[in-house]
Amino acid sequence: MKQRKHPQALPFLFLSEMWERFGYYLMIGIFTFYLKDSTQGFEMSEAESASLYGTFIALVFFTPFIGGLLADRVLGYRVPIVIGGLLMGVGYCMMGIHSYTMLYSGMVLVILGNGLFKPNISTLLGNLYNKDQFINQKDEGYNIFYMGINIGAFVCNIVSAFLINKYGYSVAFIGAGVGMFIGVIVFLLGNKHYTEGDVKKVAVPGEKAWWIDLLIVVVPAILFAIIGYFINGVPSETNEHSFLVKDDVTDAFLFACIPVIFFFGYVLFTAPKHERRVVSAILVVCIAVIPFWAIFKQNGTVLNTWANNYTNRDVPSSMKNGLKSMYLADTINYSKAEKPSPVLDKHFRKIGKEEAIQYPSYFKNYENTPKLKEGEQVVVFNSNIFQSVNPFWVIVLTPLIVGIFRFLRLRKLEPSIPIKFVLGLFITGLSCLVMVAAANASMNGEVKSSYWWFFGAYGVITIGELCLSPIGLSMVSKLSPARLTALLMGAWFISTSIGNKLSGVLASLWDEYDDKASFFMLNFYLMMGATLILIVLLPWLLKVFREQKK
Repeated sequence: MKQRKHPQALPFLFLSEMWERFGYYLMIGIFTFYLKDSTQGFEMSEAESASLYGTFIALVFFTPFIGGLLADRVLGYRVPIVIGGLLMGVGYCMMGIHSYTMLYSGMVLVILGNGLFKPNISTLLGNLYNKDQFINQKDEGYNIFYMGINIGAFVCNIVSAFLINKYGYSVAFIGAGVGMFIGVIVFLLGNKHYTEGDVKKVAVPGEKAWWIDLLIVVVPAILFAIIGYFINGVPSETNEHSFLVKDDVTDAFLFACIPVIFFFGYVLFTAPKHERRVVSAILVVCIAVIPFWAIFKQNGTVLNTWANNYTNRDVPSSMKNGLKSMYLADTINYSKAEKPSPVLDKHFRKIGKEEAIQYPSYFKNYENTPKLKEGEQVVVFNSNIFQSVNPFWVIVLTPLIVGIFRFLRLRKLEPSIPIKFVLGLFITGLSCLVMVAAANASMNGEVKSSYWWFFGAYGVITIGELCLSPIGLSMVSKLSPARLTALLMGAWFISTSIGNKLSGVLASLWDEYDDKASFFMLNFYLMMGATLILIVLLPWLLKVFREQKK
């Protein structure tokens, strides 16, 4: 009998994750725009929206540790996936109801739902590949699975542009919820194929009960978060309250990480000697990729702002009428308010001597402004459409990267996981240099930047992403001791969480940088530092990973 190349469950898990990511990335793509919008949103500043965004996506990736532990020891994997999907769907719909109460309540549901859904669908997939006939295809299976994520992420921004242009933000958030509900339905349709992978871990003699591990981490994390939030620092002109950084919420998150770090230190040093080396290697890799997430997750903050205010989004003349009629392009009316402007963005070119006249932000560094007449419309692509550039590259490049690695594997030349991670970090750093070039080419934002810089930067960072993100999930599933798979998958997501929060902290500095090229150089230095650290540790990591394969 011919062996199957991939498990029968893969198409269902692929489509379930595709629709789940459709909903999530639709919501993330419009989140900061919604927070800053003065008519349908909450009129937040750039720093306020970046801080809330960073905290939100940090918590979204913090709860998978808890969800993975519950699934591993108590619930199995299928039940949490369904419950988590339903919670997220309801949460997306609630976020579109314009009130702070509904916004934050919806965010809480999304945080809890993702904690149940995200780690367990990844672990379930890995379990199905652990059978002998599939084990050699695990990396490839995760790459296919990852491409499913990005098909959903690509399509959702086009759908959200239509929904926002025709109905507004509220309906766009409902669209995200509908996508999530479709993902749950697809998952249930493939239920019979998951049986072999939906196996709870058997406790070994002397192992602590699952709820003890939960209490050891969660209760201290909550207590430390409260301390971090309320403890005050030394007042200054720019910082009156926070102890560590710019705001109390960030302090709370950083304090909450302290008991988590101690917990994983405890897991490492209490592991049997034969497990300790591989556990330490996985934890080192998790720490090393934090800077990657800090840069990559600026797609919802800094790069959204660059797309909205600094990028030429004009729709070609031949497409204007068609896209307008389909609600796939937005219009901006040229007008000027004859009143003193609040602090004009100093990064936009001042137009003539009319410094006190307030223009829509798109026209402040728009080369054609002098040619426009009062009330004239400019047809532009929605800013969130540019969120589809990254998933576009993932869809295009995944078959190529998978093919290259397969070609090398057949010739026994495939790079090991640590080398792939070094390549991923280095290539991500190069993407920062593309944005440095974009900032310089647009004279630091004085004129509109070409959207081709977006395609270039995202094309480069996507290669780095494909060497890191899907490979990381496969690494944890493949190399972890069986009894620690959920905990170490949780460590991977917590490292993502810390990186996500750091992305918000970095993005909140955007307005403080007069020279935008310097901001992107900061990102470059961060990535090069992480790359050098991993290079130093590479001989040890290679040795540990080789031992684990034997």
